[in-house]
Parts: sequence; structure tokens; C-alpha cells
Amino acid sequence: MTDSLDHAVPPAAAARSSPIRYSRPAMLLHWTIAACFAFQIGLGWRMDAPRGPQTFATFQLHKSIGITILLLTLVRIAWRLKSPAPAYPATMKPWEKALAHAVHITFYVLLLGLPVTGWLLVSASRTAVPTLLFGTIPWPHVPGIPGLAPDARGAVEAAAEFGHHALIYISYLVLFLHVAGALKHQFLERGGDLARMLPAPSRALGAAAVAAVLALAGIALVALTLPLRPIARTQPTPVPTRSATLAEPAATPASAAPRVPAATPTPAPLATPVAAPSAAMPSRWTVRRAASSLGFHTSWSQGQVDGHFGTWDATILFDPGALDASSVKVTIDMASASTGVPDTEGALPGDDWFAAATHPRASFVASTFRHRGGDRYEAIGTLTIRGTSRPLTLPFTLAITGDIATMSGTVVIDRTRFGIGQGEWASTTDVPAGVTVAVAIKADRAR
Repeated sequence: MTDSLDHAVPPAAAARSSPIRYSRPAMLLHWTIAACFAFQIGLGWRMDAPRGPQTFATFQLHKSIGITILLLTLVRIAWRLKSPAPAYPATMKPWEKALAHAVHITFYVLLLGLPVTGWLLVSASRTAVPTLLFGTIPWPHVPGIPGLAPDARGAVEAAAEFGHHALIYISYLVLFLHVAGALKHQFLERGGDLARMLPAPSRALGAAAVAAVLALAGIALVALTLPLRPIARTQPTPVPTRSATLAEPAATPASAAPRVPAATPTPAPLATPVAAPSAAMPSRWTVRRAASSLGFHTSWSQGQVDGHFGTWDATILFDPGALDASSVKVTIDMASASTGVPDTEGALPGDDWFAAATHPRASFVASTFRHRGGDRYEAIGTLTIRGTSRPLTLPFTLAITGDIATMSGTVVIDRTRFGIGQGEWASTTDVPAGVTVAVAIKADRAR
């Protein structure tokens, strides 16, 4: 993968000033880019495999390495423009020099074109997944692309995807020609071509060339087998902006929410009928922010996805002795959904999922309650998401000790009935229809 701008210098000037080897910074940049490219090949093969729990992390690392190659290539070009390149060996025929020069130029096109088309592809994607370089450094989308009209953005996405895949196949061919040509001149013609880019004495060039090829192959193999885990982000605690009775619980880890089975069984016949009217009045309850959570649990290609909503309001009027007069209204800020994994988290507010821009809030409103015996109750109401309302019965348990209430409930909702998951995500192959919603509340009786 010797330099593609090697011979942009006029022949006369090259003859006067051409060094025997590339400079050490040029060598360092060359082999660093080569190592990144080999690693990217391994990741690319891995991304063609069936999706699984590590897929998000693989895509994020692939993007990180791609942007790294882009930046290193720009530095390499800048260095080459100010630093002379060694001449080709005198043993090379004119057609071989022309072919080598064409291969080098093509490599630069690939090293710039592959990351740029990938960057365009990510920027135009409907899922709008953000890019965090190595899980820490935010990298923006291509300016202007995310704001395009859906049809225009789709056209950019399709063109970028085609270009990216075409360049991948071209890179395999060019890489083969590059390595084969270098080894041919070194071992068959003893032309010393490798001496320009390998920091090894002449007598060790053959061994160094073989070691370099094996090392790059090993890097690709490492990328293909390296265990990857999604990188979680710590979410800040939201600042309260509501009154005491419209509490917004702090962002708490999804693990704090009670874990539940994959489905909620159909309720058994009622133990007691709906409460008869009573003269008692329900109490107003104030939610404790730090001790309450609203979470959701699902899976993506068999990988667990645990999330929570950082901002939601709850107006609660409830008393076990006044079920007929009790009511609850929960309003959820859909843009506050968090999974701790940037890939899924960045996609959720988009039009394919929660459509938070046009439907910023979801709500659950209930004014009918049933006592199922002991500490078990049901809230019967209406859930509204993305502007679609459906009846929902939420089973929950409740314990009241003095003026402190502790409540927890879980329910499985069918996301497809609310239009959550559009286009390719409407299918339940990768993301199941059933999503478990879990709520845990600790509240104080208002005086």
C-alpha cells in the first residue's frame, strides 16, 4: 500500500531530490492506515453475519475505524505534499510503473471514498443513529443531509449504500494487486520495491514483507473474532420543572425497574367487582423522584434492550377505600427515552419509532380501578402513543404504610398497534411486537 501520490513530482525533480526510502512519519502513517484497513476488513465480514447482541457495538466500532482512516489519510496526503517520495526501482518496466501509480491513486480514492460514503449512509439513514467515536467522541452527521425531505434523504441513502459496497469490492481487487505486485518485485525480480516502505535492512526485507502480510491478516482475524460489548452512557439527572404533584422522577438505571417475564398472562376472573360508590375521597400523592422509575424491556436480534424514560409526570388521586373516585394521569416525554446504548437510544425519537418531533408525549389515563384481592389491583384506562389511543389494563401491586405508598406494575403492550416501528422495523423478526413496560413508584400522601 505504498503512497499513491508518490510520483506526482516531475521526473527531473524526482531524480535530483528523491530519497531511497520514505520518511519515518510517512512509514508510520502508511502502516497505521494499513492496520486500520485490515481491521476494517475483518469488521466488514463480521457485519455480514446474522444480527446478534454485538451488532450495535460492531457497527459503532466500524464507524469509528472508518473516520479514523479518513482523518489519517488526510494527514498522509498533507505530509506527502511537503515530503519527496522515493523513485521506483530502476528494474521496473514503464508499464509496471504506470500500473503501480494507478493502483496507488486508486488506494487514495478508496481510503477517502469508503469513509465518506459510509458517513453519508449513516447521516441519511432513517434510524438517525448517532456516531460516537470509540464510544466517547461525538461525530456529527454530514451537514444538511438529516434535514432533507424523506424522498431526497432516501435517495442519498441508496446512492451512498451502493457506492460504499462498490468501493468495498474494488478495494479487494486493488489490495490484491498491490500486495501481489510488491511481493513479485521483491522475491521474483529482486527489485527492492519494499525497501522504500519497510524499515528493515536489505537482507531482512523478505522476512519483513512476509511478517507484515501475516500481521495484517492477523489484525483482520482479530477484528472478526474480538468480543464486543455495547458502550453505555451515563444519563444526567433531569432538573425538576413541574409542581410537587406533577413529579418527574430522576433518570434511574433500567435495572432498577422490576424485571418481568416475556408476557403477561390473561387476567383471571375478577375476585371482586368494580368498587361501589363510596363517600370517601381519594388522597393526592406526590411521587418521590429518586425512588421511582418508568422502564421498558424488549430485544433486538436476540439481544436484550433495557430502557427507561427520564422525564414523566404523574397526577395521582387514589385510595383503596374510594376506588370509584380515584384517577391517575401519566404523561411521558418520549424524547427522554434512554437505553444506555447510543445506537438504540439515538434511533428511538425518530419517525420510525416514537416520532417525538410530531408526537412528543404519550399518556396513560385511568379512572376505573379493580381490587383483585390482597395488595393486587388493576387500573383500566387508555394508553396514547404516536397519536394512537388503545384501551389498556395495568395490573399492579400496592402497599400503603402510613403516608407512604409503594406501587409496582408491569404490562406487555403490542408496539405494532401504536405504529411503533415503521418501514423495515414494522416486521417483528428483529424486534418483537410485545414490549414490557414496568413502572415502580414510591409516593407520599399530600397533606
